[in-house]
Amino acid sequence: MSLPRLGFIGLGIMGRPMTKNLLKAGYEVTVWNRSEPGIADVEKAGAKRASSPADVASKADVVLSCVTDSPDVEQVYLGKNGVIENIREGMICIDHSTISPTVAQSVASKLAEKGAQMLDAPVSGGEIGAIEARLSIMVGGDEATFESVKPILEAMGKRITYIGSSGAGQTTKLCNQIAGALNNLAAAEAMILAAKSGVNLERMLEAISGGAAGSWVLDNLAPKVLKRNFDPGFMVKLQQKDMRLVIDAAKNVKASLPGSVLVNQLFQAVESRGLGDEGVQALVKSLEWLNDTEVKASE
Repeated sequence: MSLPRLGFIGLGIMGRPMTKNLLKAGYEVTVWNRSEPGIADVEKAGAKRASSPADVASKADVVLSCVTDSPDVEQVYLGKNGVIENIREGMICIDHSTISPTVAQSVASKLAEKGAQMLDAPVSGGEIGAIEARLSIMVGGDEATFESVKPILEAMGKRITYIGSSGAGQTTKLCNQIAGALNNLAAAEAMILAAKSGVNLERMLEAISGGAAGSWVLDNLAPKVLKRNFDPGFMVKLQQKDMRLVIDAAKNVKASLPGSVLVNQLFQAVESRGLGDEGVQALVKSLEWLNDTEVKASE
C-alpha cells in the first residue's frame, strides 16, 4: 500500500525539522512557506515546492501546517489561494500551530462543508524535540481520522495523544503552555533567591533537579541562564502570543488563572525592552531587574 502524499505549510523553527522527518520516513512532501529560506532548506532534503497553499492542496492527500497564529491559519486554509480552494472530499488537514480553540473549530467546520476532515494537533517539545522526532502531539477532531493518520504523526513525535473533539487539542496545548510558563517562573525565582543568598547556583540546580522539584525547565533552560545564553528554542514573543490565547480561553469559560496573568506581565517587561526574540529563559531577566541582581555561573 502506497503512502499518502503530504503537503506541509509553514517552515519555521518547528516546520523545517518536522518536514525533514516526514521525508526521512519515506513520504513525498510538497511544501509552501511565506519566505524563501525555509523552502530552500527542505528542498535540499527532498521536498517539492508549491506556489501557494492551494497548490499544496492540489498535490497532497494530507495537508499539514505549522504557522504562527490564528489569523495565519485562517489565511492559509480559508483565504485567497488557500487550501480550501483545492480541497477534495476525503482529504485530511492537520494543523500543528498553537491557536485559539474556537478558531480551530471554525476552520474545521468550514473544511467539513467541503467534505474534508481537520485535526488540531499542536505540538510540544521545542526545536530539539522537532529535530529528534520526539514531539508530544495532542490531537482534537474525529477519532477515526486521527487513527488513520497516526503513522504520519509518529514520524514526528514520540507521544501522540488523542484528546477529544475539535478544539480539544488546542485547549490541551494551552494547558501545556500554562504549566511550562509557571515552571519557568518557579525556576527563575529559585535561581534569584540562590543568587541573592550567595549560594553556588550550579550545585543548587543539581540538588533540586534530582528531587520533587525536578522539571524539564530545570534540566534544559536553567543551565542556559547560568551561561547567559538566551538564544531561542522558543521565543518570548511566541510565548506571549500563547499566554494571550490562554487568557482569552480562560475568559471564555470563566476560569481564574492568576499565575498565567502574572507570567504574561513579567514577559511583557522583557518584551518592552525589545527582547521578544530571545528564548523564554529570558523570563528571569524581569526578576533580575526587580531584584537588582544577575543570575550566572560561578567564576
